[in-house]
Amino acid sequence: MTEKATFAAGCFWGVEASFRKIKGVKGVTVGYTGGKTSKPTYEEVCTDRTGHAESVLVEYDPDTVTYDKLLDAFWDMHDPTTKNRQGPDFGSQYRSAIFYHSEDQKEKALASRESLQRSGKYSKPVVTEIVPASEFYPAEEYHQRYYEKHNLVSCRVC
Repeated sequence: MTEKATFAAGCFWGVEASFRKIKGVKGVTVGYTGGKTSKPTYEEVCTDRTGHAESVLVEYDPDTVTYDKLLDAFWDMHDPTTKNRQGPDFGSQYRSAIFYHSEDQKEKALASRESLQRSGKYSKPVVTEIVPASEFYPAEEYHQRYYEKHNLVSCRVC
């Protein structure tokens, strides 16, 4: 049986590729969540007016990989101290966020963020939002498995 986790850490192409490498992750879908628009398109999300974040919905086997391990990977794949920005991408659609699906995920996410803040790894505050998961809208097909489709390891656009 699989469980779900939802994360936003900037451009979803790289986030998807990073989560796909983790043993126990059964599937990753890129999409949009956390906003007010129903069934948003990429073009609409890019206007920074929908409230949605570029996100990934991760389906994982909790017997193989724990939610805590997914949180560790999430923190390592982006800079959680930059508000509404990752690399050259800026706007609220690129915000750092954890969308929890249960009280257990919420507690673990909050503890993990606090631990990271106390660790001294960053001199600036961690600004990652931790909010309840809401409707997740899969992105257009051309965004799914983008790195694989284009034979990329990373991209200069993200």
